[in-house]
Amino acid sequence: MNNIVLYEPEIPQNTGNIMRTCVATNTKLHLIKPLGFKLDDAHLKRSGVNYIDKLEYTVYENFDDFKSKNPGIYYYFTRYGHKPHTSFDYSNKENKELYFIFGKESTGIPKEILKNDLEHCMRIPMTDNVRALNVSNSVAIVIYEALRQQNYKGLILNEPDKDDRGHKGSDYLERS
Repeated sequence: MNNIVLYEPEIPQNTGNIMRTCVATNTKLHLIKPLGFKLDDAHLKRSGVNYIDKLEYTVYENFDDFKSKNPGIYYYFTRYGHKPHTSFDYSNKENKELYFIFGKESTGIPKEILKNDLEHCMRIPMTDNVRALNVSNSVAIVIYEALRQQNYKGLILNEPDKDDRGHKGSDYLERS
């Protein structure tokens, strides 16, 4: 299973967007305290829209608490990483839990955590005109790369049949 980990997230709108992405991709979300908002924050709910009730998530007191409860393979996203995110094999043939860890918006993941696993530190390639991408955009880029390598396991490739949830049906374009 794929997991997104947010280390001390600060901005509720980013976390709300990430929650929506997690629901869309069958990905569990892990939130490591302290959080820069309350989970009932109106901004968080607005960003997550109507999907938060379908989200699987856990909140942890600190990084040690998270690590003690979650064995698996950890991947760290940092602007100081030396490998692109596409250089790793996420196909998960061993069926292990994969954890994609993102730092807080202001300072990222602490160096003390990163230096213990430099082999799994990576960055999303970009120009030198920006310091970093928005964390919710980074999460989407990375989780979809992992899912691509896993042949989008568990995801649908066509629009569901027309229903009361807003789906228009897989033949929508042909009917137009």
